[in-house]
Amino acid sequence: MKQTALTKLHEALGAKIVPFAGYLMPVSYEGVNAEHETVRGGVGVFDVSHMGEFFIEGPQALDLIQSICSNDASVMADGQAQYSCMPNADNGIVDDLIIYRFNQERYMLVVNASNIQKDWDWIEQHNTMGALMTNRSDDYSLLAVQGPKAIDVLQQLTALDLSALKFYTFTQGTVAELNDVIVSATGYTGSGGFEVYCKNDQAQALWTALFEAGQPSQIKPIGLAARDTLRLEMGYCLYGNDIDDQTSPIEAGLGWITKFNKAFTNHEALANQKLLGPQRKLVAFELKDRGIPRQGYRILDAQANPIGQVTSGTMSPSLGKGIGLGYVTSANKDLGTRIFIEIRQKSVAAEIVRLPFYKKA
Repeated sequence: MKQTALTKLHEALGAKIVPFAGYLMPVSYEGVNAEHETVRGGVGVFDVSHMGEFFIEGPQALDLIQSICSNDASVMADGQAQYSCMPNADNGIVDDLIIYRFNQERYMLVVNASNIQKDWDWIEQHNTMGALMTNRSDDYSLLAVQGPKAIDVLQQLTALDLSALKFYTFTQGTVAELNDVIVSATGYTGSGGFEVYCKNDQAQALWTALFEAGQPSQIKPIGLAARDTLRLEMGYCLYGNDIDDQTSPIEAGLGWITKFNKAFTNHEALANQKLLGPQRKLVAFELKDRGIPRQGYRILDAQANPIGQVTSGTMSPSLGKGIGLGYVTSANKDLGTRIFIEIRQKSVAAEIVRLPFYKKA
């Protein structure tokens, strides 16, 4: 198993360490509910250094990205980030990712840890135009500083004007006296904050500086379990659960990042699927009775007929009720539809609802 530059630190802090995507990662420190509430109301720091970073450079960089990604990267300006996905040739998704544009000939793609090698091979296979590709996944650490107090903490450590960073923009400069740090106004929690990329040999110093600056804000380390409950309350897709090699972006509700004003892998088939309508759709649901939906549980209609299955589910710490995502047949996808989740051979009533589950007060 791989380790991040901070694995030993997490162990010293008493984190529960588990194997995840080929890495030893902290899943929790003081418990998922407490860590979840820390991010919703204050500020927490996630070590997500297992994520992959590819740099695509040269005059052909944009051409390569446009050919493999569903979103339209040509509309990006320097310093902008964009959520996208890479469709495969079989109406599925190779991975979802974030594209960062430094300039017209330099981009960074941030991909999921479990897909680093698969993604690299896929992009390399499609790089017929000769763009310069560099895999820096083993060189970079990534700390997600998330929550409404994140800016109060991080701004103490840099002269960069973080208040000027709009959602899905980024900048690069000195943070905590460390050079060439990338600060991005992105995250996976729905509570605001930043994602901070640094070199592995800078990670310990950055972590220490963040926790010193964050003491008045009661900053805390946060594990991957709370990251999952936070993202699910927002309805953000998780690769391997809600999207994978067999789910199309149209089925997954990712039509908004699938732009048909350009050619990309499998665009014709996906355009046809959008036109005709997919046979199934990813929906969000809330349980009406007690219970916790889990991945793989069957979804039933009122007559107890199977109509789909849960892809992600949890007991929402913010809402105090069971919530989840799952694919259902298109005839059962509408908001307000009553469905049932089969939990331990018992049908628990649920209702299809609009995302996000969690809305800021």
